[in-house]
Amino acid sequence: MAMDNFDRDDYFSNRELSWLLFNERVLEEARDKENPLLERIKFLSITASNLDEFFMVRVASLIDMVNVGYDKPDASGLRADQQLSAISEKAHQMINQQYTTYNRMLKKMLNENKIHLLEIEELSQKQLDFIDHYFNREIYPVLTPMAVDSSRPFPLILNKSINIAAFIHKKGSKASQNEFVTVQVPNVLPRVVKLPDHEGHTSFILLENVIRRHLNQLFVGYELDEASCYRVMRDMDLEVDEEDTEDLLKEIEKQLRLRERGNVIHLDVEAGISERLVTKLFDRLSVSPDNVYRVNGPIDLTFLSKLAGQIKQPGDMVYPPHRPFVHYELLDHSIFHAMRAGDIFLHHPYESFDPVIELIRQASRDRHVLAIKMTLYRVSGNSPIIRYLEKAAENGKQVTVLVELKARFDEENNINWAQKLEKTGCHVIYGLVGLKTHCKMALVVRREEDGIKRYMHFGTGNYNDITAHFYTDMGLLTCNEQMGIDASNVFNMLSGYSEPPYFYKLVIAPLWLRDRLLDLIDTEIKNAQSGKPAFIRAKMNALSDEGIIKALYRASAAGVDIQLLVRGICCLRTGIPGVSDHIEVHSIVGRYLEHSRIYLFGNGGETLAFLASADLMPRNLNRRVELMFPIEDEQIKATIIDLFDLMMRDNVKTRVLGSDHRYEKPDRRGKIPFNVQEHLAKLAEQQTIRRDHSLREKRTFTPIKGRANEPFNSENREF
Repeated sequence: MAMDNFDRDDYFSNRELSWLLFNERVLEEARDKENPLLERIKFLSITASNLDEFFMVRVASLIDMVNVGYDKPDASGLRADQQLSAISEKAHQMINQQYTTYNRMLKKMLNENKIHLLEIEELSQKQLDFIDHYFNREIYPVLTPMAVDSSRPFPLILNKSINIAAFIHKKGSKASQNEFVTVQVPNVLPRVVKLPDHEGHTSFILLENVIRRHLNQLFVGYELDEASCYRVMRDMDLEVDEEDTEDLLKEIEKQLRLRERGNVIHLDVEAGISERLVTKLFDRLSVSPDNVYRVNGPIDLTFLSKLAGQIKQPGDMVYPPHRPFVHYELLDHSIFHAMRAGDIFLHHPYESFDPVIELIRQASRDRHVLAIKMTLYRVSGNSPIIRYLEKAAENGKQVTVLVELKARFDEENNINWAQKLEKTGCHVIYGLVGLKTHCKMALVVRREEDGIKRYMHFGTGNYNDITAHFYTDMGLLTCNEQMGIDASNVFNMLSGYSEPPYFYKLVIAPLWLRDRLLDLIDTEIKNAQSGKPAFIRAKMNALSDEGIIKALYRASAAGVDIQLLVRGICCLRTGIPGVSDHIEVHSIVGRYLEHSRIYLFGNGGETLAFLASADLMPRNLNRRVELMFPIEDEQIKATIIDLFDLMMRDNVKTRVLGSDHRYEKPDRRGKIPFNVQEHLAKLAEQQTIRRDHSLREKRTFTPIKGRANEPFNSENREF
């Protein structure tokens, strides 16, 4: 089939509508009766959080396109205005389903488990006395009622803040002579307020309902006509001209302040709001009716995660704890000796993230270590890696850290880390102009008896010790000499003006990753055409790049067997005769967030295996510094291939993309249920039990074969 035949609109799905399908799959987990109750509550909260970010970034971007008259259609043939119309219809349906799930299923089940989210009229006298006292003592001093009249303009409504809009009139005057007022529900106070209750019951009330009960106290001499909650979302995309700015950190700080004043692109109101009050909000906020969402319940369901977190003894209402396997041979011995013995594969959260932290910890104290270099995209709020990088600088190591200031919604956090690291003597860089640095890599340079040696960690996920507990990611600890040279070259590119002509092992975007992937796909096409076995197996978070999708179509048309695990967006269509009938797409949505990126190619019988930080999206291939690294250790390669096969076997948390572009769970009739995440977690627990039993029997530590066979060297500990 000619290349031109793959350009048809109906061969591609719209990116935004595909994302909404992904969020539907998350919502299905909130509705799944097999999931524990509080986990279902959290899934519903996640769908709300996901949708918020979607509006603030993706919908805002489409609105900008319409405003500037950009009318070029996407690969699926939809212009920006057509996408907005389709999104509005689907998003309204999704939000209605969210509240149906909450009102008809989850709230009822919470009550059955003696967990109650109460309205004012449901409170006992003791609870009423409590909130009256709480309001006067804690809430009232913080509130600022805002009148709107000729001398007091409509105030700035903060992004995602809950607010109460009201009409009031002066006592003794006619109700028709009313005034508009608005009150922000303070975000410095907990939104979920725990109430006193009788034994065995746990009750809560939302902060906005406590305030609404006491609104009259804010407007002395006035009568309250009506009051209703609302929330706005603004365009939160950063617009930074990196070419013309002298100080990127200061420019991003400035843009963060301006972002709070971005255009309103979404308005949530309570379903019972009057037309008169909602019209007032329309006019003042300059939002179109298509972007107004009337919700049948509490605005902003993300509070549900906080509610679930306040249940002290959740019992079987949460997932049973999983115990990750801990590589004690890496933590209790020299990690450098272990890495010299061979490459080490890590699979989180089934294996502990501690070895990654330990690499930086040992490097910060080892007197033979000369330098540490790292890229940081997202880290936790109390990151041990940051602490050890600071300790390394204090111990005289040369520490270079690339902190990505443009990591969406982590900009402020990363600015703080950058400033903190600089104060302790680290060299902090912000990457290349016009590109986000999304690759995950750490490089430790160590002087040894036989000369300088480099030790690296390459990963598919962030250096975040918290998300490592529930994101599935893969990493490689290696001291491969050629990879070490490549890693040094990457850091030299990021910190200076170095442009190496080639790399030995690592594949970097935006320089070579796209071309390398296309070459690998073309090799599979040639193998299929010459009668050799040919396959492509890939796992990623999103697939939306038009060029890559066309290449996969060419491969499928040539007879290449293609299996894809795509958690989220997938713009490729399956089941098109002669085009994609050799392509199978699965999506796993479960307890853990699937985040690892795997790329496997048949290569005529000698399988090539790669892990990467990059999804197959235009932004990853064109506008980000990304890393794809080969897996050359045969045992590790076999492990990754086996893991991929296990994921494709999942029939519990998998949805399969059909030719109608709907995702359906596989038919399990006559088959044993197989949940790959639970399976891998149990394997990790069993491995831990066997290791612990072996340690008790021997009463001495024996390293795992092939990992760390050299004795512990005390000089490598803290000094």
